[in-house]
Amino acid sequence: TIDQSFKRQVDSATKDSDFKRKEVYLGSSNISFLFFCLSLRAQDVPPEVLRQREIKWLDMLSNWDKWMVKRHKKVRLRCQKGIPPSLRGRAWLYLSGGKVKREQNRGKFEELDSQAGDPKELDVIEKDLHRQFPFHEMFVSRGGHGQQDLFRVLKAYTLYRPEEGYCQAQAPIAAVLLMHMPAEDAFWGLVQICEKYLPGYYSAGLEAIQLDGEILYALTRRVSPLTYRHLEKHKIEPILYMTEWFMCAFSRTLPWASVLRVWDMFLCDGVKIIFRVGLVLLKCMLGTREKLKACQGQYETMELLRAIEPRYMQEGFLVREVLEVPVSERDVESEHHVQLKRWRKNHGELHWKSPPRMHGARAIMASEPPSRQDLRQNPTIIVKSPLPPPQPTPQLKKGEKKGKEEKKSKKKGSMKKTPPPVTEIPNPYNLPGDSKLPLTDPLPQLTLRDSPVQNPLFNDTPLSNTPKDSHLAQQPALNDQPAFNDQLVLNDQSFLKESPLQKSRHSLSSTEADHQDTYL
Repeated sequence: TIDQSFKRQVDSATKDSDFKRKEVYLGSSNISFLFFCLSLRAQDVPPEVLRQREIKWLDMLSNWDKWMVKRHKKVRLRCQKGIPPSLRGRAWLYLSGGKVKREQNRGKFEELDSQAGDPKELDVIEKDLHRQFPFHEMFVSRGGHGQQDLFRVLKAYTLYRPEEGYCQAQAPIAAVLLMHMPAEDAFWGLVQICEKYLPGYYSAGLEAIQLDGEILYALTRRVSPLTYRHLEKHKIEPILYMTEWFMCAFSRTLPWASVLRVWDMFLCDGVKIIFRVGLVLLKCMLGTREKLKACQGQYETMELLRAIEPRYMQEGFLVREVLEVPVSERDVESEHHVQLKRWRKNHGELHWKSPPRMHGARAIMASEPPSRQDLRQNPTIIVKSPLPPPQPTPQLKKGEKKGKEEKKSKKKGSMKKTPPPVTEIPNPYNLPGDSKLPLTDPLPQLTLRDSPVQNPLFNDTPLSNTPKDSHLAQQPALNDQPAFNDQLVLNDQSFLKESPLQKSRHSLSSTEADHQDTYL
C-alpha cells in the first residue's frame, strides 16, 4: 500500500509532461514510483508523454541493432511502460524477429498464399474463423477482410510447416497480430512465436505444453506455497487450467488493454512473462486462506480459476505484480531441465523434438544476426509523383563524335540562358487617362444603311444592352470615332482584312455609342 503523502507526491509528479525522471522518494528508494509509472494504464498516459514515447521509439526502430546490443535494458524498460499504439505493430515485428525473417524470405508468403493447401486443414480453419474475436470490427462479418486475411495466414502456416499442421490455439495468436499489421507481417510474426517463443506448443501430442505445465507447477511452490499445497491436495493437474493461458498467450483470458501490455513484455523478454502472469493469477485467486475456504474441492477450484476477478486482471495492477514476481530466465531453464529428466523417466523420450526456446528479442537477434539491410524501414505508403519521369539523355554510340555546338554548350554550361523575348500585347480597353494605342492599319470605312445588316456574323452576335454609369456615357468614343444611332455596317472585304484588335475596338465603340444615345 502507498500512504497518503506518497499519493500526493505521485499526483504532483504526474502533472509534469515528462515525469519519467522525477524522483519521488518513499523512505530511502524510489522503487515504488518506478512501479507506479510502469503500471499506468494506457488511457492515463498524458498526450505529451505519449508523443515523447513515440519519438523515442522511432529513434530506436531506426537504429534497432545498436539499441539491442548496447542499450537493451532501456528497450526492456520502454516495453514495460507500454509501446505506443501507433508503433505497436512495427515494434512487435522488430522484437519478434519477423522483420528480419520477412526480408530474408522475400516472396515466400505470396508463394504459399497462391497454393491450394490441404483440404482437411482448410476445413478446420474455416470453422474457426468466426470464433476469433467475434465482436471486433475486423472479424465481425463472415467473409470480411479480417476473416479472409486470417484464413490466408493460417493456411500459409500449414504449408510452411506441414509436419506440424494447424492448431486451434494458433488462430487467436494470428488474429491479435492481424489487428496491428498486414497479413504478410502477421504470418512471419506467427512463425517466430511458434518457433522461437513457444516451440512445440502446437505440435501433435502437446508435449511441450505439458512440460511447461509441470514447470509452472514447480514455480508455484516457490512463489505461493499455499496455492501449491491446495492444488496438490485436490490433485489438480496444471494442464487443466493453464493450457488456454499459455497456448493463446492470455489473449482469450485477460482484458484487451492487459493483453497488449502483456504482449509488449512477452515479445521483449520471452516466455518468462507468460509464467509470471500465470503465477500472479494463481496467487491472487488461491493465495489466501479466506479464498481457499470458498473452494473445498476440485470442481470449485476449477470454477474459481475459470472466472478470475476483474480487479486482478486490471492493466495497472497486473503489470505491477508481474514485474515483482521473482522468476528469471535462468529459473525457467533450470526447472525445464529438471522436468525434462523427470518426463524421460516416466514417459520416455519426447516424440516431437522442438527447436530450443529463445528467451526474448535479444536472444533471437543473437541467434540470427541481421544485416543492416534487413532492419531498414520500408515506407508503408508509397505515393506516385504527378510529375512525369525524367527522360533519359540519348547516349552516343561508339565512334560517334559530338558536334561543335554540343561541345560549346558543354563548355558554357555554367552560363545562364537568356529567356526568349516577351511580346507585349496592347490592351484594347484603355482608360480615358491612358495614351491612345497606335494602330498599324487604318480604320475601315463605315457606311450607314437603313436596312438591317445582312452579314450573318453580326446577326448572330447581338450587342450588349447592359446599362452603364452616367460618367461613362460622357466619355468620348475610342480613337475619337463619332457615335451613330443607326446600325454599323462594315464592308465584307474590309471586315475580313481587319485584325482581332480592330474588331474588338469597333464593337466597343458601337456599344458606347448606343448608350450615349440612350442617356441623351
